[in-house]
Amino acid sequence: MRKIILSVLGVLIIVLAIFVAKFIIDSNVKEKPENLQLEKPVVVQTVKNRTIPVQLTTNGTVSALNKFEIFAEVEGVFLKSSKNFRAGQYYRKGELLLKINDREFTANVQSVKSSLFSSLSSIMPDLRLDYPDIYPKWKAYLDEFSMKSSTPELPEFENNKERYFITGRNILSDYYTLKNLEERLSKFNLRAPFDGVLTEALVNEGTLVRPGQKLGEFIDPSVFELMIALKQEYIKFIDVGNKVEMHPLNQDETFEGEITRINAQIDQSSQSVQVFIRFKNEDAKEGMYLEAIVTANEIENSVQIPRELIINTSEVYAVEDGLLKLITINPVHFNKEQVIVKGIPDGTKILSGVVPGAYSGMKVSIEKEESL
Repeated sequence: MRKIILSVLGVLIIVLAIFVAKFIIDSNVKEKPENLQLEKPVVVQTVKNRTIPVQLTTNGTVSALNKFEIFAEVEGVFLKSSKNFRAGQYYRKGELLLKINDREFTANVQSVKSSLFSSLSSIMPDLRLDYPDIYPKWKAYLDEFSMKSSTPELPEFENNKERYFITGRNILSDYYTLKNLEERLSKFNLRAPFDGVLTEALVNEGTLVRPGQKLGEFIDPSVFELMIALKQEYIKFIDVGNKVEMHPLNQDETFEGEITRINAQIDQSSQSVQVFIRFKNEDAKEGMYLEAIVTANEIENSVQIPRELIINTSEVYAVEDGLLKLITINPVHFNKEQVIVKGIPDGTKILSGVVPGAYSGMKVSIEKEESL
């Protein structure tokens, strides 16, 4: 009887242990919560395509439009003129820039001129006897001949007989030799071709100058030119006549000009094209560094958005039916912070800023809507 009771108790204990274990296991099972996806609030912009002007920003160095380097073409001692030959000196058009000692050369010119006068005088009796019809014009030419002024042009030949006669007496040879010397004599005195300023002076009074030696540099300070280099792909947006706004670095002053020339050659090293901007401003200086904002041609049916919104170079996020969706766009022009794009239909709602963790199909709610 005792064994039976113990057996029954053992079975009951085992059954009870099984139920307790099952209860403990069931009580430790946690219910899996329902997968809820929260809607992320976003700010969107409604697209309205329009015509947008392209603005190109670059920089360059100012140079005078009218500028020439002064080189000596003759040899002699540099003499003092009416003004000191110094950088910063202002000259009016026609005023003497520099003078080189020409006494020896002038004496040589006078010698050749005297020889020509003697040759002309020697043929006058023959002209009077053999060619009375042309004698008066040569007589008038000889009367006007002056040793102190420039040699006048010879009278025109009326026929071959006259030409042969004059040539045979070496008149033409002496005349052109003299004209060549007079032309060279004029190079001893150099006059200002326009109102301007001497920006560089490399010689002083008493210096012996030689042919080919650089003496200085002269500019017109009223008209300037800014050369900028634009990337090859930007050239299609500009034309001659486009307006340009320029600013000196760290200054509020504004210069206004326009594009006057576009180089037809591409620089091989930088793949850029030279563009020249002309402007007038009293405050501009040779060598000044300017930032230029070029108002280029317009792009129709386009919209401008921040560069950070571009995904994979040609996509942006749009909101449709509460979900984010990637749409394909056509970027046309990039600025520092903005990009002009085409291909977004009017009324499309796109993100106005970067959404962390954004992905296609993400649930969103429009918190604020703006016009683009």
